[in-house]
Amino acid sequence: MTIMKKTVFCLFASFAFFSFSYAQTSYTGAVGLGIDLWDDATFVGPSGKYFFSDNHVGQFDLGFEDGGTILTALYSYHDEFSGAAGLRWYAGIGPSIVLIDDFDNVFALRPHAGLDFKVDGVPIVINFDWRPAIVLSDAGDNEAGAFGFGIQYAFD
Repeated sequence: MTIMKKTVFCLFASFAFFSFSYAQTSYTGAVGLGIDLWDDATFVGPSGKYFFSDNHVGQFDLGFEDGGTILTALYSYHDEFSGAAGLRWYAGIGPSIVLIDDFDNVFALRPHAGLDFKVDGVPIVINFDWRPAIVLSDAGDNEAGAFGFGIQYAFD
């Protein structure tokens, strides 16, 4: 795991641990910053999610990196942890298309599993997930060590 991935994970874990008593779960959608961390690339850009129902969520991420762009659309099933207000786990799947300058485009399937945390009294959502990439095209390699991180503004 790279230093940046370790740093992001430690920041998220620390924030979630110290904020459990200040959380709530209800929000309809969120928009903000998404980071898609691969072993050899870090894509940063806008991210948005929308709850179609209490448990079914759609998410779209657009990330930019030097010489590349990634488009990701994810479906997730969210559910709460008993006794941990504001903290949800989620799992799902979706496609990614990586557009790389002077290289073939990469098409990948992205299963994912992670945590979503809504801060009480502040319209902030933080999420962290594991997003391996199963490459479906001839170009590119599978990526088991890919992670997603997001900080978003929540709305009802």
